[in-house]
Parts: sequence; C-alpha cells; structure tokens
Amino acid sequence: MRCPHCGKDDDRVVDTRSRDDGRVIRRRRLCNVCGRRFITVEEIEEKTIYVIKADGRREIFDRKKIQKGIEIACIKRPVSRKQIESIVEKIESDINAEFIREVESRAIGEMISDALKKMDTIAYVRFASVYRKFEDKKEFLKELKQL
Repeated sequence: MRCPHCGKDDDRVVDTRSRDDGRVIRRRRLCNVCGRRFITVEEIEEKTIYVIKADGRREIFDRKKIQKGIEIACIKRPVSRKQIESIVEKIESDINAEFIREVESRAIGEMISDALKKMDTIAYVRFASVYRKFEDKKEFLKELKQL
C-alpha cells in the first residue's frame, strides 16, 4: 500500500479490525519510511444483479422485495422471522451463485414457491395465488389437489 504522506510503498499493518459481519476490514498501517500512520479499508465489491420482469423491464435485485412477499404469505402462520430470513438468505445466495448479471423474476418466484412449499403449505398457496395470478377458484383448487 502506498503511503499517502510520503508516497513510498513500504509499510506494515499495526492493527486489523473487521466490521459489518466481516464484510469490511479496517487496517491501521505504519509507513516504514516516514513513520506516519494511515488507515485503509477493504470491502467486498458486490456485483449488481438485475431482475428481468415479465414485461421485459429490468430492475436492480432487492432482497427486501423477496422478504416482504414471504412475510405477507406467512401472516398469521407458525413461521418465525428466523425461518423467513433463512429463506431470503438462501435465495439470495443461490441467485449470486447461479446467475451472473441477470435473473428472471419467474426464476425467483419459483425459488420462493419451492421454499414455502417445504416450510408451510398455506403460505405456499397464498404466495402461489398471487405469483401465478389465479383467476378463479378452479385454478386455486387445482393447486390444492396437487399438494
């Protein structure tokens, strides 16, 4: 690291601390040439993932939208905040691992549906009724029979 005071590239780390759950590292350094101290900060560079909506629009991925949709489906169900957060984290992790720059909203909806189906069938049916845009009770009953 180049010293901001003398410009030389000869320093040592005096102290290292992490913050934001280990996503950021703050290092205190000492320049071996001029003897002055300075601080550097390292953080993970997040890649931007875009969600391709059904109508072709593109939006920046927002985990809060996933969490809100799951929370609405789980209202008055025996599902804890920890379970919801776990699903959101798993989906976000899968998206980051599987998709490079873009993901279709349909794929996200399927991930949420699969997770809810395993966790709570009522929450799953609630989510599916909105996600799959059930038009009448026949579609709703067809989904229930599949369960």
